[in-house]
Amino acid sequence: MPPKEASKLNGPVRVAGYVRVSTEEQASEGLSLDNQKSRIKAYAESQGWQLCEIFREEGHSGKSINRPKLKRLIAEVKSGNYDVVLVYKVDRLTRKQKDLWFLLEDIFEAHQTGFKSVIEPFDTTSAQGKAFLGMLAVFAQLERDTISERTKDTLENKRSKGEWVGRIPFGFRLISGRLERDPRQQKVIARIRKLARNGYSYRSIADQVGVSHVTVSNLLNSSVKRRNSLYSKGLAAGTVK
Repeated sequence: MPPKEASKLNGPVRVAGYVRVSTEEQASEGLSLDNQKSRIKAYAESQGWQLCEIFREEGHSGKSINRPKLKRLIAEVKSGNYDVVLVYKVDRLTRKQKDLWFLLEDIFEAHQTGFKSVIEPFDTTSAQGKAFLGMLAVFAQLERDTISERTKDTLENKRSKGEWVGRIPFGFRLISGRLERDPRQQKVIARIRKLARNGYSYRSIADQVGVSHVTVSNLLNSSVKRRNSLYSKGLAAGTVK
């Protein structure tokens, strides 16, 4: 069933906005969540649409649709709560062609919900519009794959030079590409362990040392052994001091 045409709807057009940035895109001004949000608001206003909610997805890649806010948006669409889903750019919804077609045909069209982009003109009710949208999806996936290849090459280059690759474990710092123990954070870890032995809760420890209770939990559980294991392996490989 094709989505409802906005011009034929009775009453205000109910719009759901969706914005997303991955961790790597956080610093990009053009893709910032606030910029996407403002552009969506301006577009909806120019069309005379009622922007009911903006689903804000932060720190999630476009390579998967298994995202909390997107799943909630899908549930809302299935409940018939929106007439149009509006994004700043198609790749904010997904960078994978097969996922785009699933969302378009099995979710949006199946529940008579339109799909619009602020900066990309297409009409999903026509064959030409779908073809154009398909081309956008192809190039979005190509860009994602290209970035993935570049990232892989960069990481391999770092490994070949004996540099540390990955997140920096709490208790360490990165100096000239290699990990070394951070004296200040090592003292925090020692204090956390002492408080834990004295029976303090994770939240109480977190409040006393000035870190999150999640950090405390990670440090006191498997991540402690894993972090020390990573350090030992890195020391043998020359990636830590």
